[in-house]
Amino acid sequence: MEIKRRDFLKTLAAGTAGVALSGLTAKSYARVSGANERVRVGIVGFSDRARGALIPAFLNHHQALNFEFVAISDIWNRRREEGVAFLLEKTGQKVKTARNNEELYEKHKVDAVIISTADFQHALHAIEAVEAGCDAYVEKPFAETMEDNRAALKAIQNSGKIIQIGSQRRSGPNYIAANEYIKSGKFGPITCVEMTWNVNQPGRWRRKSLVDSIKETDTDWKRYLMNRPFEPWDPRKYLEYRLFWPYSSGIPGQWMCHQIDTVHWFTDLPYPRSVAANGGIYVWKDGRKNFDTMTAVLEYGPQDDPNSGFQVIYSSRMHNSAGDVKEWYFSNGGKLNLDTNMVTAEGGLEERHARAMGMQPNLLAEFKLPENKVETAANTGSDPMTSAHMRNWMECVRSRSKPHADVTAGYNHAIAVIMTNAALRTHEFVTFDAKNQEVLAGGKVFKY
Repeated sequence: MEIKRRDFLKTLAAGTAGVALSGLTAKSYARVSGANERVRVGIVGFSDRARGALIPAFLNHHQALNFEFVAISDIWNRRREEGVAFLLEKTGQKVKTARNNEELYEKHKVDAVIISTADFQHALHAIEAVEAGCDAYVEKPFAETMEDNRAALKAIQNSGKIIQIGSQRRSGPNYIAANEYIKSGKFGPITCVEMTWNVNQPGRWRRKSLVDSIKETDTDWKRYLMNRPFEPWDPRKYLEYRLFWPYSSGIPGQWMCHQIDTVHWFTDLPYPRSVAANGGIYVWKDGRKNFDTMTAVLEYGPQDDPNSGFQVIYSSRMHNSAGDVKEWYFSNGGKLNLDTNMVTAEGGLEERHARAMGMQPNLLAEFKLPENKVETAANTGSDPMTSAHMRNWMECVRSRSKPHADVTAGYNHAIAVIMTNAALRTHEFVTFDAKNQEVLAGGKVFKY
């Protein structure tokens, strides 16, 4: 089982900033219809994620690919003003503002948008974008309910628009190499996956100073709620939405969706066969409704063969960072570690055990994947994966080719997120009804 490392590093350049991920050169751009026309981009939601990562990633490539920001849509007047000032500082250009997305699409003639709003709004804002004739980069999680998930998938697939979901691992060189390696068959069948995402940050997802300063008259609360049940103005649910269901599932939608997407990608399995989970608010008793600690077991495999497949054991805690981010894939021959980016024979079938069973030993050859360290803190700037992912979207807008994380990737990670959220909230065994595309908790359709 000798592994030639170079066979799995051919795509290294595909995950680095500044490289034409789709293989398009300056000359080949000229052959693309409309390639010489500037692409006018709007920002839907001037959020911390937009400011700290997405806009810097876009600005790494906008001149080379002839893209420009022209407008910002945000229902909060403060964010609109901050967005204009931020882009003026970064680009020297003053962009237009829109009080809402209707105004953005009607007045500012944008060709594409970057969507970075509250978790529950992503799918709904993606629908608005494609119905307005725009391509879109849509932050994860793609959706938090199956109703929104199905509606967005249908709208996007019928539109022909280029949608990149913000699952930037799909543009990371180490993940690209890992995907190629597993699909080559040399790793062997996946037998188990262990994943964690641990932090110790009391202020995680809290925005106390902003909560204290915002007034209902500064924004549009009814428009914010979109299709969620009406309730009176609550600045915490507006600004600290990640702590409150049904505006966010919390840990599953924020962190697990990134990691579980690699399972779908590496295996071509679209969603879990079943999920069991529990958790609680054990430390940060600040009025939040989403858990600060959770563990889920997600089973993957053929729907018609319950005796084959593997488990994904996922855990996350927000009060102790030991273990940090971990993504470990196991086969009978060893381990693929996407934290150290090493493939090793650790835990593989050794000769002494194999001989006792009349079998041959099964030990993987060791080699190293490309480096691409994942930060656990949000808003770390234009990291290489986000920069590469943004460029891939921009190039696909030009070429009209399929981006690394298309709408199907978003739809599938949303199923896993919704199944996990359902298991956490109902304490029931959760499955997926493929015929009706519904998440079932204890045999009943999960509703918020």
